[in-house]
Amino acid sequence: MRYMLIVKANEDSEAGAMPTEQELAEMGKFNEELVNAGVMLDGNGLLSSSVGARVKFSDKGKTTVVDGPFTETKELIAGYWILDVKSRDEAIEWARRVPFGPGGEIEVRKVAEEEDFGENFTPELREAEQRLREQVTKQHEG
Repeated sequence: MRYMLIVKANEDSEAGAMPTEQELAEMGKFNEELVNAGVMLDGNGLLSSSVGARVKFSDKGKTTVVDGPFTETKELIAGYWILDVKSRDEAIEWARRVPFGPGGEIEVRKVAEEEDFGENFTPELREAEQRLREQVTKQHEG
C-alpha cells in the first residue's frame, strides 16, 4: 500500500525560511532510514506558495489562475513523502519518526489504488492507465 506523508506548511515555510544545516542533516538521516527500510518511493520539500499558483475550474469549462501567496497556511503543503508500506499503522509509525520539533505536522493519506475505484474503473480504463504508467516509466529511465 502506498501512503503519502504530507508536511503541513507553517508561517516559517510560507515566509520562505530554509531549513538549517542541522535540520537538513537530520532530514537526510531520516530519508536514509526510509530508503534502507525499502519503503521510500519519493519525497521532496516544496517552496512557499508565493512562487505557486492555483488553477480554478468553473462549471463552463473555463479556468482561472490565481498567483500565490495564499493566506491560509493550514491548507498548504510544505513537502511530502510517498511510502510503500504494509499498513496505515506502519505509515503512521514512520510519520511519528519525522525529525520535526514542536508545531510540525504530518498528514497521513492512503494513495488510491485500482480497487478503490470499484466497477467504474473498467478493464479498458485499467489497461489504458497501465499503458500510461509504462510510458511514464520509459520516459524517465536513464
